[in-house]
Amino acid sequence: MARSRPASTTRTLRFAPLNNNEDAVAGMPVFGGLSGLPAPQLAGIIFDVDGTLTMPQRWMFTKMREALGIDSKTDILHHVACLPEDSGAMELVEAVEREAMMKMEPSKGLLELMGYLENRGIRKGILTRNYEYLTPQVNHLLTHHLPKTLFSPIVTRSFHPPKPSPDGILYIAKQWGLSDARNLIMVGDSMDDMAAGRSAGAATVLLVNDANKELGEHEFTDCVVERLDELIGMLESGFTERARNAEEIREEIQKVGEAMEG
Repeated sequence: MARSRPASTTRTLRFAPLNNNEDAVAGMPVFGGLSGLPAPQLAGIIFDVDGTLTMPQRWMFTKMREALGIDSKTDILHHVACLPEDSGAMELVEAVEREAMMKMEPSKGLLELMGYLENRGIRKGILTRNYEYLTPQVNHLLTHHLPKTLFSPIVTRSFHPPKPSPDGILYIAKQWGLSDARNLIMVGDSMDDMAAGRSAGAATVLLVNDANKELGEHEFTDCVVERLDELIGMLESGFTERARNAEEIREEIQKVGEAMEG
């Protein structure tokens, strides 16, 4: 079942209902804690891949770390980036990725959510720490199940800096002709996803599983779903998020503006 934040946490309306039923949210505070103003329209949704569009493959990261000889606290991509190019470390990572690629399965509710977003005309992008050669295979998986679904752009780890930096989200916003990411949602299953979304100024949705439940209570997480299609009801009735005070909003907007100009 979809859930937002704990019941004691105040909610504000981030995006207008896609069903255009404004009466259902009349008088509810909107983004920034203001009331009496129309809520903004959702401009697009950005998805992570592993554990979000596809079912979690946690064994993959364990196997990568074993191959590299690093512990669970060490970031895999950062570790590889610090090694000489001829170390062979990236080849070890890519070999595990290829193995995982062949075992990919779509997440529960993926078909239903994508069909809904297509019908509503909502743009969809991908932001992943996967390598660029995986993009055709990911598209093949999605196209096999979702022949009418388009993801554009697809941003991989060849884009620097990768998540948890907000730069990938801001890049997608620019590609969509937006001045910032405030009208976007980042959907993922990791702290990197939530941190990237929050620091970019986007709303965040956590696809929860047994390994990431603690992130559901994190301040960077606006909403939590157990299946992707639970987002449909949230978007139809008006997407809400954890309330933040005006100073928090101003600081986020200022940081995002500086990043967009940089």
